[in-house]
Amino acid sequence: MVKYLTPINIIYAALAVVVLWLIATYNALVRLRFRAREALSDIDVQLKRRYDLIPNLIESVKGYMQHEKSVLENVTQARAAVAGAGGGPIEREKAENALTNTLKTLFAVAENYPDLKANANFLDLQRELADTENKIQAARRFYNGNIRDLNIKISVFPASIVAKLLGFNEEKFFETEAEEKEAIKVKF
Repeated sequence: MVKYLTPINIIYAALAVVVLWLIATYNALVRLRFRAREALSDIDVQLKRRYDLIPNLIESVKGYMQHEKSVLENVTQARAAVAGAGGGPIEREKAENALTNTLKTLFAVAENYPDLKANANFLDLQRELADTENKIQAARRFYNGNIRDLNIKISVFPASIVAKLLGFNEEKFFETEAEEKEAIKVKF
């Protein structure tokens, strides 16, 4: 029994433990990175859904709101800005926030049109957009949760050493901009 506890065997055992820990840490980091990418993809799916609903909403509102043309133009411009926004998720976030604000303005203005509020197509589209906005928020929270887990794993010792050696970097959270937190003001 004692012959197995030679110094070289102890060194091999210690190296084996370190190698197994490195493999486990690397696999955990990769798993967290892919969860974050999946969460980002979920956000993109919901943003695409919203993007596709907006033209239908605008068409149903146009007939009722001829003199509110600037609101409709702002929504159209914000949608176009989202389509033209390139880069990563954080770069697109600003355009998405502007679109969210213009949609809020559209719905606030629509409150002054009783016939529009009673229109079944408008109500269906409004419900779909509200549902989509809720799903976007849930997807953002899911993304931020995954980014939090990844960033914690990257930051804690001793996993931070492995993360740094293998090129894992902290990711940025989706954040709400100041304009999105403000109440919408509608003036007539």
